[in-house]
Amino acid sequence: MLALRLTRGTHPLVLARRLLVAAASAGVGFLLLCTLGHALGHPEQAPASTLRLLWCVLPLAATVQFAVAVARTDPSTRPRPGLSAIGLGPARLALLAAASTAVTCALGSAVALLLYLHLRGDLTGLPFDGAAAGLLAGDQPVPLAAVLTLLAVVPVTAAAAAALALRPRPAPPASSEASGEDETMPSGLPWGVALIAIGLAVETYAGRGGGGDGLPLPGRFDGSPAAVLAGWVLTAIGLATAGPALVHGCGRLLQTARPGAVRLLAGRVLMTESRRVGRPLGVVCAVLSGLLAAASLYGSDTGSDAFGPLTGLGATLILACTCATLLTAALESRQGRAPVTEALLDAGAPPTALRTAALLRAGVLLAVFLPLTWAVGELAALPVKG
Repeated sequence: MLALRLTRGTHPLVLARRLLVAAASAGVGFLLLCTLGHALGHPEQAPASTLRLLWCVLPLAATVQFAVAVARTDPSTRPRPGLSAIGLGPARLALLAAASTAVTCALGSAVALLLYLHLRGDLTGLPFDGAAAGLLAGDQPVPLAAVLTLLAVVPVTAAAAAALALRPRPAPPASSEASGEDETMPSGLPWGVALIAIGLAVETYAGRGGGGDGLPLPGRFDGSPAAVLAGWVLTAIGLATAGPALVHGCGRLLQTARPGAVRLLAGRVLMTESRRVGRPLGVVCAVLSGLLAAASLYGSDTGSDAFGPLTGLGATLILACTCATLLTAALESRQGRAPVTEALLDAGAPPTALRTAALLRAGVLLAVFLPLTWAVGELAALPVKG
């Protein structure tokens, strides 16, 4: 009840972010139910139905990441003076954030169920002249237990991830803060480069080997060998792992060669926020590189025939959720440095200098990550092309 009261009294922008989480949850729930419909309509193709279910893990992971990012920026779940006296300490606030996330995702799952039943014709007759009835197995009864289990995946997973991400952690000792521990090189770059290299090697080996069983996406797009797709997943994990170190390196690059005040400020902000912004930025880089590889592989030869409607929905969910997570992380970073910004303005810093520093940060990140995205996408598509 407390989570519902806080939801009702929050800021409209916070409610808008929660509605986006609910929309993403509805999309993932609909994909899961469509996978169930395929299993009901094609009982002889159990392995294909299992692989379609595994394909839903990617949009599920993107949705959970977005839900956690929204929970982290929710002002109603931040520790404030006086809340501990009424029993709302950091642990209780983390549980409250998990409950709010579960309620939001459950709303999206309910919308997905209504849409699924509507397209099957179980509510008001067959829409679109029954075009979706065959895909959703409209002639088969709906197993209630399986539907409820699939629809509970997103709320339970997102709530558990939010509780884990927002759990109270012990404060670092004063000695580590004084030594500048927050400004060191995140250690993920070697692991990220290694995972990218391994992923590209797996894709190259699979592309040269040729053949292999297809790993079908929901709604066509079923011609890629499983090893090629596994290599892309390793490459994506590598980019996400190396993202914080790359952002940290961009901050150091801005501060080289006798920097001025603007370059120094921009570089220090990137170094401080590298762990918070770097991982979502690496995930966006991985998703865009995958889309570039898919477009170069299938766009010129088969056009849009290689992509089905459910594949497009899954790709849209992944891209939208990862970009929204990056924007939410940037908003969290801005909120975190608000006291520093206010202090600089009180000290007489011109607002144009702060805006120039922000543009400089965005420019150097684009200059580093855009070529990296293009290179990884081309290298990922090259083995399959050849």
